[in-house]
Amino acid sequence: MRRAYDTVARDYAAYLPDTRAEAPLDLAMIDAFAEAVTSGGDARVLDAGCGPGRMSRYLTERGCLMQGVDLSPGMVAMARRDHSDLTFTVGSLAALPYRNDQFAGVLLWYSTIHTPPTGQAGIFAEAARVLRPSGHLLVGFQAGQGSCDVGAAYRRFGHEIHLERHRYTADQVAAEIEAAGLREECRLVRRARGTERDDQAFLLARAH
Repeated sequence: MRRAYDTVARDYAAYLPDTRAEAPLDLAMIDAFAEAVTSGGDARVLDAGCGPGRMSRYLTERGCLMQGVDLSPGMVAMARRDHSDLTFTVGSLAALPYRNDQFAGVLLWYSTIHTPPTGQAGIFAEAARVLRPSGHLLVGFQAGQGSCDVGAAYRRFGHEIHLERHRYTADQVAAEIEAAGLREECRLVRRARGTERDDQAFLLARAH
C-alpha cells in the first residue's frame, strides 16, 4: 500500500486537491464532527491517513488544530507542499507516533479501507488510545462486503499498481469502535451517487 500511494501521490494530489469528491451529506458529517470537537474547548484533531492533506485543510477552516499522519512518504510530501502551515508526519495507523490522550478528535476518512479485517481492531485501538476522554472519532468508508483491486482507477494516469480495498458494513465498523472502548453517537449511510460503485458510510463516536 505504501509503495502504491507513493507512486500515485502527485497525481492524487492534483486530482483531489479539496473536497469536490464529497457529497453534501458527507461534508455535513465532517461539519458535525468539527463542531463536536471545537465546542469542547480543545480543538486538537489528528487526520489519520491524511493523504495529501485536503481534509486537514477543510477542518482547519472550521476551527480545528490539525496534525496529519500517513503511511506514505509521497503523500506526506504532497501535504507539506500544499499545506505548509500544517504539520504532517509519516507513520502507521496501527502504531500512531503520538502519546495517549493527545487529541480531542481523530478523523479516519477512508483510511481504514486498505486494511484487512484482521487489522481493523488495531487501528481503532490506536485511535482510541490517542483520544482524550470525551474526544470524538469520525470514520468514513465504502459500505458493503468483500474486497477488490482499485488499482485500475489509476491507469488513466499511467500507473500500473495493485491496491486492495476492503468493504465493511456500518454494523461491522460500529462493533470495532465499541470493542475499542468508544461509544457510537450517530451514523449515516447513503446510496452510491455518480461514478461511485458502493454505498458510503460515516460513523461518529465518542470516547468515555
